[in-house]
Amino acid sequence: MPKAVNILEAMLDAPLVFDGAMGAVIYERGVFINVCYDELNLRNPALIRQIYEDYVDAGADAITLNTFGANAVKLRPYNLADRAAEINLTAAAMGRQVAGEAVYVLGSVGPCLAPEDVLGEANCREVRAAFAEQASALLAGGVDAIILETFADAGQLQLAASEAKAAGAIVIASFAVSEEGRTATGAGAEHVAALLDADANVDVIGLNCGAGPAGLMEPLRTVLSRTSKPVVVMPNAGGPREVGGRKLYLNSPEYFTEYAKRYIEMGVRGVGGCCGTRPEHIRMAARAVKGLSGVKKHVEIREVKPAEGARAVPLAEKSALGAKLAAGERVTSVEFLAPRTGAGMAKLLEKVRQVKDAGVDVINMPDGPRACARVSPMITAIEIERQAGIEVILHYCCRDRNLIGMQSDVLGAQAAGLRNLLIITGDPPKLGNYPDATGVFDVDAIGLTRLVANLNHGYDAAGEPIDPPTSLTIGVGANPVALEMEREVERYFRKIDAGAEYAITQPVFDTDALLRFLDRVEKHERTIPVIAGIFPLVSYKNAEFMNTAVPGVVVPDAVLRRMAECRGKEEARAAGVEIAREAVARIADRVAGVQASAPLGIVEMALAVLAR
Repeated sequence: MPKAVNILEAMLDAPLVFDGAMGAVIYERGVFINVCYDELNLRNPALIRQIYEDYVDAGADAITLNTFGANAVKLRPYNLADRAAEINLTAAAMGRQVAGEAVYVLGSVGPCLAPEDVLGEANCREVRAAFAEQASALLAGGVDAIILETFADAGQLQLAASEAKAAGAIVIASFAVSEEGRTATGAGAEHVAALLDADANVDVIGLNCGAGPAGLMEPLRTVLSRTSKPVVVMPNAGGPREVGGRKLYLNSPEYFTEYAKRYIEMGVRGVGGCCGTRPEHIRMAARAVKGLSGVKKHVEIREVKPAEGARAVPLAEKSALGAKLAAGERVTSVEFLAPRTGAGMAKLLEKVRQVKDAGVDVINMPDGPRACARVSPMITAIEIERQAGIEVILHYCCRDRNLIGMQSDVLGAQAAGLRNLLIITGDPPKLGNYPDATGVFDVDAIGLTRLVANLNHGYDAAGEPIDPPTSLTIGVGANPVALEMEREVERYFRKIDAGAEYAITQPVFDTDALLRFLDRVEKHERTIPVIAGIFPLVSYKNAEFMNTAVPGVVVPDAVLRRMAECRGKEEARAAGVEIAREAVARIADRVAGVQASAPLGIVEMALAVLAR
């Protein structure tokens, strides 16, 4: 039976993850393309059922039936036109059985006519009848909605929508466009989106096929700007793209997943895949998407006002870092990763002492970057402060611990003498070495910032008083090259409202983007010091990786070209430092300080970036 909450209501409540390709998976499992794939619902139901099950197991919130071409017009060349209703009913019943109560079932309806065929008086009645028959059969079989997929002709798409709506369906009308934003018939995405937005028969507008994840970005922006209806996007897995003069085939689950997250951040209410996407793409995307703010329902942390007469410790008194920030003095920091094992602690401490002797103010300690396991960053930070005598900014992410564990860690950091936190939501586990691990994300960075601010005012997560209050400096992340800058700025100010006292940016390679970001946020009274993250590149390959695989980082083409021109390791590292120093010089008078990374643990590169 269909779920109690219909799919439209569910999408409006939180974005859903759809499944991936059907035809490509059928082909990979040994069925040649000269076979009618829709007839496999009758001839080889075990194969189709297994594909449904694979997508359900991968974490899809909705599966799409193997009925894309199951209309009388498309089935006629196979002498199956009179079995259209049977094929659709069988597919729907099978999908419904696999999906159970937990997953939505979408009846797939594709165009009756090829893009070059014109819908007119001669064929309109036949096409209308085919759409009506298919929609009625799918609904009789128990689908939750009908998705009209890969249409190029807006007229045919609207005709299909009218018949699906007349049959009583929730209608998702999805069309295919190229990277240039045009359908195969030449219509622009803005034109089709406007038609569908005004069409009462359409409940949800979609983009699918036509291009890979990156290629659908601009058409998607166009569609989102032309409608107030929910939007779903289902790109192909990806194809060749030019990166730094090379052709790279970007179709891995990781690549697909990174764009799925970006789509959600842009405001879509559903993400899935089309040609070339498989259960492994959906599995990775589902894990990542379902931990995002706006998808996962976070525990609400309410602001607690301090009791009358209570005094929270001022920023200047919390730590040496806090004192420099409060005084407007330039802060310098070097980032080190925690060692992979305890045996690496001595070597790390040696490097930290070298940095301290060079006059650096504070060490930056990430928390499980890219979701890879290392020695506890908190234990590492405690050892650094105890044995090297230099303060640490401890990153703390929301991924790995529930709310109770996070509060315990924060109180433990205070008890151990740590005073500086950088609160981040954290990369989903899919980005690291443990793709089967689950992210907790009881709260995001905004919620955890509020929690720590409450502890600083003497109240725990439950609103119970603690005495004495904590006195932790609260830092947050900022991304000056965010794809959706309005959302980034809105979240930035929500972090400040929650209690953030300073921010550190993602590694900055595009200084113009950072300056534009600062121009926007500094216009408001609610402002905090911003420390710029700077990463000296070590090679062209390193630059490519940062640009394509590290969330929140953009390496401009000019930087990629400079690194590509380097000959040899030493020349590349020298160029990386030079690029980083140029960035520091350009932003020096606009930021509160610089945090330099030590790539590959090369301390000298970080110190060269910070040298004045």
